[in-house]
Amino acid sequence: MHAGFWKRFLAYMIDYMVILGGYFLFFIIWAGFELLLNGIGVEQSTKELILGILGVPIYVVIPWLYYAISESSSKQATVGKMALGIIVVDQHQQRISFGRATARFFGRILSALLLCIGYIMAGFTERKQALHDILCGTYVMNRNSLDHVELQDIKTS
Repeated sequence: MHAGFWKRFLAYMIDYMVILGGYFLFFIIWAGFELLLNGIGVEQSTKELILGILGVPIYVVIPWLYYAISESSSKQATVGKMALGIIVVDQHQQRISFGRATARFFGRILSALLLCIGYIMAGFTERKQALHDILCGTYVMNRNSLDHVELQDIKTS
């Protein structure tokens, strides 16, 4: 019913590879943009400022949009979660909204603090929830078990 820690971890590793692919594509575009700036004679300090202002937000935007769009989509899962047959749901076993998926993504910052204890919680909590799941009222479930789950089993106490 609830996806366990190791299944979630493996899905995360797959998603990490997908995000690295997104960064690689961005790097190619970035290099072309830098060549364009060089071609029109932009000074190095100005070029660094422009690329720095654009680069830092993009580093956050790529994974945020990947997770938020994927988990709030009709698939309810990222590529890694789909590969392992798990989905993200709310307390009513419904698809989560883009806003909740966004909160869940940024809530992962808290899960990562203090040596990733927030993530490790998924291995020990009754409903296999990480800290960001508890904060956002979400659950990571095995897709094939949803037909057999009683709603009361995943309602929050």
